[in-house]
Parts: sequence; C-alpha cells; structure tokens
Amino acid sequence: MLEAIGRLDLGDVEAAVFFLLDDCSDASEQVILEHAGRMALPFTVAQGDPCPDANAGRARRAAIALGLHHATSTPHGILLTTDADSQPRADWVRAALQGLASADLVAGRIVRIAAERDPVQGRVERYLDRLHAYRRSVDPVPWDSPTGSHCSGGANMAFRPGAYQALGGFQPVPCGEDAALLDDAGRAGFRVRRDPGMVVATSSRRLGRAPGGMAAALTAIDHHGAPSMPHPRGAAWQYRQQAEARRIWAGLPDSFVAARFGDRIGLTGDHVIGVARDCPNAEAFAMRVVPALPDIPDVTLVEAEHALATLENQLCEQAV
Repeated sequence: MLEAIGRLDLGDVEAAVFFLLDDCSDASEQVILEHAGRMALPFTVAQGDPCPDANAGRARRAAIALGLHHATSTPHGILLTTDADSQPRADWVRAALQGLASADLVAGRIVRIAAERDPVQGRVERYLDRLHAYRRSVDPVPWDSPTGSHCSGGANMAFRPGAYQALGGFQPVPCGEDAALLDDAGRAGFRVRRDPGMVVATSSRRLGRAPGGMAAALTAIDHHGAPSMPHPRGAAWQYRQQAEARRIWAGLPDSFVAARFGDRIGLTGDHVIGVARDCPNAEAFAMRVVPALPDIPDVTLVEAEHALATLENQLCEQAV
C-alpha cells in the first residue's frame, strides 16, 4: 500500500495521507515512517484508542476522523479510504474526483491480486457485476455507471465530507460498515456511484481481522464451495419498482397515483404518501418505499447465474 500511494499521479491536486494503526502489535508504525518519509506527501500516523470491542467499523470511522478537518479546510476537499493490504491504482485520486463530479459517494472497483487462484470468488463477482448492470438497465440514473461493480467496500471508497458527516459516518460495527454507509446514503437521497474506473487491488489473504471481510469469504469458499445467493428475481422486482417510484415521486401526494403504486408493492396509498412526505428527493423515496419480496429462498450460484441470464434475455427481447 505504501509504495502504491507513493506512485499516485496527483498532478496539481493537494493531498495528505492519514494512517490509523488499530490495535497493532507489530512494527507497522516503524515501516510507515520509513516509507512515508520518502513520499512527497504530508502524512500523519496515529494509534487507535484501546477498546475492548475494537472492530472494523470503529477503526475506519477513526481513520476518517483523522482526515476530516483537512478535507473540510477547502471547498473542494474529498475523502478517500483504503486498507493496509490494498494498492490504489496510480490514477485513483483523479478517478475519485471525476466520479464525485456527478455523485456524493463513490464505491470503486476492487480487484484481487492473483485472482486466478480463486475462480469461484471470481464467478461471484462477475455475477454481481451482471446484476448491477441489469439494475441500471431497468432503473438508470444519471450519476451511476451501468458497468460498475456491485462488490464494494471500504478498501476503495470516496465521498464528499458533507455527505459523510450528514450520514453520521461509518458505523462502529464488526463488519459491513461500508455497505451500510452506501445503503444509508441512498435512503437519505445522496447519489451513490459504483465506478469501474476507480480501481484498488487487494490481497487474497485468508487471515483477516474483520469477521465478514474478504478473507472470511475466501475461507468459506475453501471449506464449503460456492456460496448460496439470493434469487435474482427478488432483486429484479425491486429494481423495477424503484424505477417506477422515481417516476411517480414528483406527482405525489396524488392519492390515485399513490394507491395504484401501493397495490404494486403491497402498501396502502396513505403509507406511500407518508414515505414520500419524508423524502428529500426521488432517490430517497425509491430506496425507502420499495420493500424486499418476502419468502424467496436462496439458490445455488449456478441457479442464480441461470436465472439472471433468463432475466437478461427477457430484457433484450423487450428492447428489440
């Protein structure tokens, strides 16, 4: 990671690096000081506060807090986050700035070093990328990329400081703090972009500290094979209803429109109007009002891939 940061192509962009060492018992600080001293960037190294319930969310929250003042000291400041076992591509910062020109938060693509050693995880990632492309085919929005990656994480994220603060930051939870922040952003009406052009490479290690992180996912595949997946039919239904929710939001509180849409998603018209009343824009309304389809059992990865292929073919036939 240190060498990758040193190779960043910043041009005239002013940047600073903040390292948080969370419950480290090795020589991390010495290694950082030796390498960072050769970088042409100002840097700060801090130790995380000792805490009996230390976790990934708490550490990432503390790391962002280190750089928050620096990012807010300029009108156009941004925040980026990555991990110690990850390597941002040289154009990482520039890609983040480009993505944030049309969005409030950007989740970039995370590629695994030596990914060919884990073909099952590769299939999972390709499937989720296809699912994202399907989503943006049926529910396009101007700030998102149709070829982005559904696999997103704190190893590669960028956001505007104001959006991060408005969302309350990363939650201090053992895992999933990155996905939760993106979900909260959509429900609050912020624009989330999944950007294939903002790239970070990460390790394929099996020993990780976050219980639900990549290391845990790879270990689970090693022991149990391909994971089960939610049936894409449920996701497809949600995407179509979210597209309809965006379309009708400006027309609410028309009771007829609300009742007709409520019938589609299993809510009363009054409930639909109530949700719309609390939403600042169509994005927040779409993310909040559409429920998940109940009682759809998970399927094998093979079944999920075949079911998604059927949905994709139907979409192509409709476009002809």
